[in-house]
Amino acid sequence: MDTDYRSYKNLPPLAGISTFAEAMKPGLSIEACVDRVKRHHFAMKRLMQIFTARITGEPVYELKMAFSLHSHYCAEHCTAMRGRVAEMRTPPLGLDKIPDENLDLFFKEIQNAPTTEELISGLYGYALPALQRGLKRHLADTNPLADHPTMRVVKFALSEIDEAMAYGEKALACLVSDEQKATMKPWTELLQSLLDAAGDMDGAMPRGSAALPPKYSGTPFVYEREPARDDRFPDPYNMGVHAEEFLYSPEFRSRDKTLMMYYKRLREIDVPEMMASILTETPDKPWGYYKDMTRQLWDEARHAMMGEVGFVSQGIDWPKLVAVNFTWALGLNTQLKPWERHAVLYFIEQGLMTKTGKRFEWEVGTESGDPLSKLFQDYDWADEVLHSHIGKEWYVSQFGDQKEAIEYGNQCWSKVLAGWREWKEQGKTEHRNWWPELYLAFCQQQNLQPDPKAVAFNTSYEAKRADLERLPASA
Repeated sequence: MDTDYRSYKNLPPLAGISTFAEAMKPGLSIEACVDRVKRHHFAMKRLMQIFTARITGEPVYELKMAFSLHSHYCAEHCTAMRGRVAEMRTPPLGLDKIPDENLDLFFKEIQNAPTTEELISGLYGYALPALQRGLKRHLADTNPLADHPTMRVVKFALSEIDEAMAYGEKALACLVSDEQKATMKPWTELLQSLLDAAGDMDGAMPRGSAALPPKYSGTPFVYEREPARDDRFPDPYNMGVHAEEFLYSPEFRSRDKTLMMYYKRLREIDVPEMMASILTETPDKPWGYYKDMTRQLWDEARHAMMGEVGFVSQGIDWPKLVAVNFTWALGLNTQLKPWERHAVLYFIEQGLMTKTGKRFEWEVGTESGDPLSKLFQDYDWADEVLHSHIGKEWYVSQFGDQKEAIEYGNQCWSKVLAGWREWKEQGKTEHRNWWPELYLAFCQQQNLQPDPKAVAFNTSYEAKRADLERLPASA
């Protein structure tokens, strides 16, 4: 090494990506680099699948939202890594191969974890930390000049895995007690033994002894189609307040309608709960399908949180005052096939592209005087335009034309029986009209004079579905 060599006027050398000393280290060969990227890709893909598959059956709302985000992160970085492998003299890519049976068993154990505490312990206590270690090792071991394209992919992935890890550490501290950690210790030791036997997630470490016997992975994973909710959702069958009837009625003021729109946004919890079923129960699609649909799933989770933030911004105790139901996701997940669910999703999205759809909601938010509502509806509208394009790419393309695709979605939605009377007769809900109490609390909080017509609103979903089409039983 020529220690006297200097760049011109001591400018940062090598475009600022490394020093000469760093650029002279042997680093990873193409073969070694590809092997590690494939391992990162495998971990990201399996994590995406697990996060998605557990959204519906996970009762804790905050975890549903986090799983939606972290699934999206993993799908995005999976895509980047697939692209990088394709650039490195690697036909065929072999991205669907399991790189190590111990890792396959590791992820099956986590996917089948029977409790929330075990699930998040496996995800955030073992899987993500192992992936994080592997990404950091890749940056430390590879040549920063020769392998700069991979460095970029890995750095971006690591930044969002770090973010997911920070969330996970806090979640574990909140939800998993020391007693629970002790109870699940034999299982977490199994997870660690599987990682050791695989040479860690990236395969770069010495392989340990044979792993311990499996505990949960002996039976195939069973997806839970019925949404689960935590105790802040005590009346999930309640269809007593028809949000769209209020929103589209010219009788009511935009100021009051924006409160109903916050409810509509928060109610979108059930869209990730439904979309998770499509993704989990639809195998063998091109990778782009899973990437795009996972992005849409995360967007729908964002919309739900927009509603949550909207209520908080108004000083509204939404768990006490709002009955957020799960009936849409329940009906689609249990009564339709995955392709039919996708059809309904696209049909609804197309209805939102009209002047009475997302544009109208943005106009209501603008007229309401609530800048947060205007902002949220602005982004919600943009998201739905993107979702319409995703639907055209992966759903409409299977039909002769868009009209046929839309009509099929309408037919599928018409097949779903809401069970309004049945649920009431079974004692699952009274379909209580919670709107007046919410509205009066809002007016009191904001020091506003209530509108008597708004207070008196009392229309349920008994006769009409959300797009205002009459239900067959009430026709």
